[in-house]
Amino acid sequence: MRLKFVQIAKFKDGWNRTFGSLSLKGKAADKEGMSSFQSLATAIAAQVGTGNLAGAATALIAGGPGAIFWMWVSAFFGMATIFVEASLGQKYKTTTEDGHVIGGPAYYITAAYKGAFGKFLAALFAIFIILALGFMGNMVQSNSISGAFVNAFPQIKPIYVGIVCAIISAFIFIGGLRRIASFTEKIVPIMALFYIIGSVIIIIMNIKNLPSSIALIFTAAFNPQAVIGGGLGIGIQQAMRFGVARGLFSNEAGMGSTPHAHALAKVKHPCEQGVVAMIGVFFDTFVVVTLTALVILTSDILQTKIYPLESAALIPEALKGVGLPQEAFRMGFGFFGVIFVAVCLFFFAFTTIVGWYFFGEQNIKYLFGVKAAKIYAILVVGFVLLGSTLKVDLVWALVDTFNGLMVIPNLLGLLALSGVVSVLFKEYNDLNKK
Repeated sequence: MRLKFVQIAKFKDGWNRTFGSLSLKGKAADKEGMSSFQSLATAIAAQVGTGNLAGAATALIAGGPGAIFWMWVSAFFGMATIFVEASLGQKYKTTTEDGHVIGGPAYYITAAYKGAFGKFLAALFAIFIILALGFMGNMVQSNSISGAFVNAFPQIKPIYVGIVCAIISAFIFIGGLRRIASFTEKIVPIMALFYIIGSVIIIIMNIKNLPSSIALIFTAAFNPQAVIGGGLGIGIQQAMRFGVARGLFSNEAGMGSTPHAHALAKVKHPCEQGVVAMIGVFFDTFVVVTLTALVILTSDILQTKIYPLESAALIPEALKGVGLPQEAFRMGFGFFGVIFVAVCLFFFAFTTIVGWYFFGEQNIKYLFGVKAAKIYAILVVGFVLLGSTLKVDLVWALVDTFNGLMVIPNLLGLLALSGVVSVLFKEYNDLNKK
């Protein structure tokens, strides 16, 4: 409440600093950081991944259409949370022994809690994010990429897709911050526009189902059994659980991941990057996730192929995860739709691999120093390869567990520094009045 609904009050400011600007391209990243838009692009690269396709589909199956409503609620409050995270990331950023700017929750947690407890809490967060995103999370991304391509081309073995992902990943990791920033800055706008256009076309093709699909999201949020038959047994608690969990995995607000990118932005005041960070959550959930959900709902797949089933155990493997949006696009575009989703997912998931590698690397440097980053890069490449061959349900379960663990120390840090953020926000408002 101290921020007076910053996600509404400062939304226009954030938009004008990003997509509302005539020029989005920044100077090349260096050891002093990157441009504000490059930081946002790196954050969006991490945010817009499998959570927007496979995650939204999983939420729809496990939590019903109402899960999308709870994803929206989560994202609305998440925009304020990420404003705080990004502002604090900027406030407490520092430099490594080799002169590179670095920042993130580990640094503001140690500022929030002095002494041994602060160091312990920061180390705990660093360990959790390395496991949650750098290792387990990147297995989800490569798993979804391989699943999408195997659905499109059954003759391809998942391990071959994993090998290609691992090789490209290694190439980008070796290039460091400069290559990561350059890659995300160029790819993110293109991949987003490509997917948005395709989704809008499908929704227009099924426009007669759009009003009922939107109504379904709200109805099922509070009365799932009114729209879901069979033995799936979805209740309000389940709709909320999967909506919030998949929303967190998708937009990452509160997880403490994207502040690592926002901390590196070259801005005049910490809150400048805070308002920019909000746009990432808005774009991720209110645009991309919503489009995915409407593509699936307007195509009637859930109503005709999932909800009549007597048990969730009977859901075909081909319709789990990314298979559901692929089927929706296939119904609209034919076989090209399957390929379309596979290509989109490759870019979504691969840019997330790059973003999550970077977030984990920042924490490896915090725990073990700069030299340990090379060993970490090798391990991440190995997990990318491994993830391409695993079962969907197992991978998602592991990620949900570690995501929940990393949220706890991050939120403790945010709560302890809420007064600092209030002061920063007042400064920012005063500067804008001048």
